Amino acid sequence: MAPVTVDDLVERIAARHYSLGVIGLGYVGLPLALTACEAGFAVVGFDVNPARVAEINAGTSFTTHVADARIASALAEGRFEATTNFDKLASVDAVIIAVPTPLTKTRDPDLSHVADAARQIARRLRPQHLVVLESTTWPGTTMEVVAPILDESGLRRGADYFLAYSPEREDPGNREFRTAVIPKVVGGDGAAAATLATALYQALVTKVVPVSSTTTAEAVKLTENIFRSVNIALVNELKLIYDKMGIDVWEVIEAAKTKPFGFMPFYPGPGLGGHCIPIDPFYLTWKAREFDFTTRFIELAGQINTAMPQHVVDRLAEALDRDQGRGLSGVAILVLGIAYKKNIDDLRESPSIRLIELLELRSSQVDFHDPHVPVVPPDRDHTRLGGRRSVELTPEALGRYNVVLIATDHDAVDYGMVVASSKLVIDTRNVCERLGLSAPHVIKA
Repeated sequence: MAPVTVDDLVERIAARHYSLGVIGLGYVGLPLALTACEAGFAVVGFDVNPARVAEINAGTSFTTHVADARIASALAEGRFEATTNFDKLASVDAVIIAVPTPLTKTRDPDLSHVADAARQIARRLRPQHLVVLESTTWPGTTMEVVAPILDESGLRRGADYFLAYSPEREDPGNREFRTAVIPKVVGGDGAAAATLATALYQALVTKVVPVSSTTTAEAVKLTENIFRSVNIALVNELKLIYDKMGIDVWEVIEAAKTKPFGFMPFYPGPGLGGHCIPIDPFYLTWKAREFDFTTRFIELAGQINTAMPQHVVDRLAEALDRDQGRGLSGVAILVLGIAYKKNIDDLRESPSIRLIELLELRSSQVDFHDPHVPVVPPDRDHTRLGGRRSVELTPEALGRYNVVLIATDHDAVDYGMVVASSKLVIDTRNVCERLGLSAPHVIKA
């Protein structure tokens, strides 16, 4: 029998006689797995969390970013299953790694989840397997961390199996850009891997952008997020200085963005949330040390953005003292929005969590309301707040708080009622003015 060639595998992809395994059924892996199912592929999703697996197999999504109906449809068509049994990796043709890449307490990259996934694959690696890393990480991870683990299988990379990197580009809550319409950058370890990975993603999304190597693809993802981090830090710093000068930074940005060239609007806020912007730039900062290089610009941006929750608390304290003649100790504060951005239920790195922590350190009595987060999950990231429930938002409830702090501007909140029923409103998102609800007791922060 003639050996299977890359061209043969590309033809199998085009004919959908090709199956996928996705390791990590989180905010990246689950939408990707369902997108592959909807493109006609059979998909096995792998996760180490038995509760998550059971939930998905029951047709229920853990996040509003992914509708239950999409999971139910994929299950009903027999194209999808979730499992904790990694032995099933041997039965799929391609394996995509979409696991978390957090930071340690010392702000160093934690690639333990990536390494664990690679070891699971290496134990079941077989000829013709394609392995793609999607987790955001420092340039060089695919070749320096994943490749050596897979090579321990004894199979020859580029001949027996193929390795590539394609950075995830999920944007939870963005209904305009779902997985299938977001261009996909792909870098392969050699021409064969690049060809195969490109063919696979061309079957999943509307546009694929091949680059010269896995390292370049890894750098693309970091560049995208560092760009956002630095520009958000810039407007946050402008907000601080303009506030002292009596200038409204939001008015400035609205006017500046009328320029049809040379300007892109970014907006200030109470801090950064999500997995990407607060974490990813530090992956490059860490890697740069290997080359005796200090990423001063990136680190300065991180310092500015990390300091924003404290600025909001200070602004709140000043307004409270001026308006009610009291300090933070013992005051009742309602935080509106605990998710890291509007219209989602994602709490990863949410600045609202930090705001609550800072306020409670000052002995404030803090509750929260979030239409998308009925209860804070008791996981490792929210151990102290785990189990805390969202309070009902009514005029009577609002009247019981000394201050209402708008931290996330969810559309589902009745801001007219908030302004009308609250003693003092601290608005970190400029949502009240956008809605024409400016009032003397509404303070921007």
